[in-house]
This record gives sequence, C-alpha cells and structure tokens, in this order.
Amino acid sequence: MSIHIGADPGAIAETVLMPGDPYRARWAAETFLKSPELVNDVRGMLGYTGTWNGHRVTIQGSGMGMPSFSIYANELIRDYGAKTLIRIGSCGAMQEHVKIRDVIVAMTASSLSTPSLGIFRELNFAPCADWGLLRAAVTAAEAKGAPVHVGGIYSADVFYDERPDLNEQMTRHGILAVEMEAAELYNLAARHGIRGLAVLTVSDHLLTGAALPSEDRERSFGDMVEIALAAAFS
Repeated sequence: MSIHIGADPGAIAETVLMPGDPYRARWAAETFLKSPELVNDVRGMLGYTGTWNGHRVTIQGSGMGMPSFSIYANELIRDYGAKTLIRIGSCGAMQEHVKIRDVIVAMTASSLSTPSLGIFRELNFAPCADWGLLRAAVTAAEAKGAPVHVGGIYSADVFYDERPDLNEQMTRHGILAVEMEAAELYNLAARHGIRGLAVLTVSDHLLTGAALPSEDRERSFGDMVEIALAAAFS
C-alpha cells in the first residue's frame, strides 16, 4: 500500500479511470464493472476494482484540483504499476457550439500552473493526450452517436475564477472547456511513459450560464464512462 491508497499489492488494475468525486467512482464501478470490490477508502477517497468485458479495471477517485490528482496518479503509477490513466469528469464549456451533455476528448490541456511547474521552470511544456487513446475515444463516441468535440481544454487552479479577461482570451483561441485536473495528468503520463487521456462531459456553460440539472448528470455521465472504457481496451 502507499501513503494515500490502502490497496493491497495487485489489487489495482493497470487501467484506471479517475473521476474527481469518490462517490462518482462508486457509482461508475457499481454501474459498469462486474464484481467491483472496494480496494481503497483511505480518507474517503474510494477506489474499486472489477472487470469490464473481461478486462480488469480500477476506478479511483482523485479529489478536486491538480495537487490532489497528482498525489493519487503518482502513487497509482509508482506503487501499483498503472499503465493507463483516464480522467472522467465534468467541465464547463467555453465555446458556443459546445452544448450541455456533449462529450469533450481533450487533445491538449493548457494551464497557468501545475504541480509540475517546479520541474519545467522556464519551459512552457505543452502536455497532450495519448494519440491511440484519443483516437479510440473519438471512435467510441461516434459509434454511440454521442456529440463529441476534440481539442484543447484549460485546467484551472481555482474553481471560483475571477479572471474574465483570461477566459475571454481562451475562448478567442478555441479552448473548448475548463476543468481542474487534466493538465497534470498529461504531464505525469509524459514523464512516466504511460497512456493518459481526459474524457469529459459538459455540465455547465460559461457563456450561456446553462447547467445540467443534478438529477440528469448520472445518465449523461454514463456515456463518458462507456467511451473511456471502450477507448482503454480498443
């Protein structure tokens, strides 16, 4: 076991889906995995391992924000041998053509800073998704008939943002949506030579103010989980 993950050796699969919310991890595991087993509940950050179409999968909560995500991703890679990490979560749209419930597959993830900033120093490293996973996710989304967008997203340090000028420039430069974890996922995937991808569901819209009702989120997020699973094992 590691400091923040109490799973026994061998209890974590090489493929891990990572929602921010631990309760969403539980819902996804119970909904999509066969025989899910709770393998981690340290600090209430739930993790489950089961199978999907015969493949072992772990679904592990990451918490909100890149610092929290970095802790769990580092331990999954270093201590449990994870080879594929796919973030599944919500995001806020930043383009008019992106609608509520649409799926976004993040090609790149811009940020003001990440936990990796101290390593890169003056370098503006451009973290990106694993191409094979990205291509497979788009194919899976199209097969399901899910509206899907591929492009750059923004990983924010803060939830309550007070930079309308920055949001305006990101919208101007084609950033599809904002979330809080993907940039560090892509940094870590590059550093450790593993596969990384973020598959996101649009839950609210920064331009229109529209938001997905809480009772509709579970059904809408189901497409995202299925796309992520299909991409991981295509």
